[in-house]
Amino acid sequence: MASVAMSDLDYVETVVRRSGTSFYWAMRLLPPEKRNAMFAVYAFCREVDDIADEPGEQISKQQALAAWRNAVERLYQGVADLPITAALLQPVARFSLRMEDFLAVIDGMETDAGPRVRIRDMAELSLYCDRVACAVGRLSVRIFGVPQPLGDRLAAAQGQALQLTNILRDIQEDAERDRLYLPAELLSEDRTGACDFEGHAEAMLRHASVAHVCEQLASQAGHCFDEARALAAACERRQVRPAVIMMEVYRRTFRRLVARGWERWAEPVRVPASEKLWVALRYGVM
Repeated sequence: MASVAMSDLDYVETVVRRSGTSFYWAMRLLPPEKRNAMFAVYAFCREVDDIADEPGEQISKQQALAAWRNAVERLYQGVADLPITAALLQPVARFSLRMEDFLAVIDGMETDAGPRVRIRDMAELSLYCDRVACAVGRLSVRIFGVPQPLGDRLAAAQGQALQLTNILRDIQEDAERDRLYLPAELLSEDRTGACDFEGHAEAMLRHASVAHVCEQLASQAGHCFDEARALAAACERRQVRPAVIMMEVYRRTFRRLVARGWERWAEPVRVPASEKLWVALRYGVM
């Protein structure tokens, strides 16, 4: 099998480094082959996420995501005509990465690429979390070498925990973009009056029992964190160090959200860079 051109490896690492993710150094802890594979997966996720999040016409976003869907399908036919797919060519074969997981990520980005986001019920929320987070976890655990079915169970629990934390952290920011990930079936239980699901997300949040819904989602996220920690403890420690670092950083964000309280859901919460560094050292080196 031909080796990946160094320019392709350089490209995906540059995408990861420029993204500013605090998990760049967690990925750097991996052996070179696994590290390059994770960089390629992350770069793919970054590219499709940027399509969904950056300003632009919806049809242009749909076309760009459709182009990525075609690129993934070509990748599994042995054709890699983009730097990222070229960097993914060997990892796909070496680690048995599944096409459906890459396509699931694109499915999730298609949800975010729309003019607004509304989630009907908990089943739809779970599916969204599976696409944008658990699918990435399923790709990652194969690279890490975690045996199945333990790996996919870890990916499911951790992916749900992390994405629910994102949703709870970013309610105000998402609402400003007319995105609302709190399920309509829960918001409709609001006892203060009817919730206009056709209105703008910011207006909906003024009338719905947001704090009560946040408590319900936080309870689920807490259970997912507990399950993910137990599953990670059952893995070979060195295999899952990057996953544990990511989970521990998110868990600190989650704890701050709970401590702040859900009546103050619009107030931002962040983990200081110094604490993230401590987590990386504690779970990555010590």
